[in-house]
Amino acid sequence: MDSGSLSPKAKKNINSRFVINALLLLTLAFFVFLMARITLAYIPYNTDVGFLRIKQDYVDIDLWRNAFFVHVYMSIWALLAGFTQFSTKLRSKNPKLHRGLGYIYAADVLFITGPAGLLMGFYANGGIPSKIAFVTLAVGWITFTAIAVVKAKQGDYNAHRDFMIRSYALTLSALTLRAWKWSINNSVEIPPMDVYRAVAWLGWVPNILLAEFIIWRYKYQANQRRLVAREMRQAASGGRPDDPAVPGLASGKA
Repeated sequence: MDSGSLSPKAKKNINSRFVINALLLLTLAFFVFLMARITLAYIPYNTDVGFLRIKQDYVDIDLWRNAFFVHVYMSIWALLAGFTQFSTKLRSKNPKLHRGLGYIYAADVLFITGPAGLLMGFYANGGIPSKIAFVTLAVGWITFTAIAVVKAKQGDYNAHRDFMIRSYALTLSALTLRAWKWSINNSVEIPPMDVYRAVAWLGWVPNILLAEFIIWRYKYQANQRRLVAREMRQAASGGRPDDPAVPGLASGKA
């Protein structure tokens, strides 16, 4: 369809989506840049910088230390590969690249960063509340990603999309946790360990709630499109719901 034939409302919607997508992309790029700066501080194998300064009791534990460096070095690739999975242009124009990047994302989460994050969760600062938060996050991350892969293999692409949304919402906890921490530290006076306990949950719970809203919105819009299509078919058949030209209406199926 030529852009000149679009209604003003349609053009406005397209422009709005473009602006929103551009802002989201810029926001992600900014936080990925910050993540890259954080990651660079640990290269090649620095154990007395950043987060590790408050984890000196665990640095000498080989299993924990290796899990930490694996998680730090590899999580940024999950952020980048996962973001590409929601590009409709990439999915339609280059499905092989879409699948390839999807496999990279899934392999990273399922076999590298997810297990590393799970192990780290058992050593989290802040006591039992923080440990529960980070272990639950890791288990949910791995589980949602695994289900997304299974659904794609089964050809259930709507369910695949839904679980990828949930999975990537948890991937973004690496960014939102730091955003919450920065916001709290720059707005109120709270003991550092209390901030840590709070962001252990705030880093991912709002993300998953937003993901569920996005999934609900997708389903609501799809249902609205089905209703409109049904009404159009019924109008085309003269309003007879049992007309053969309107399949499924007589039986109540969409």
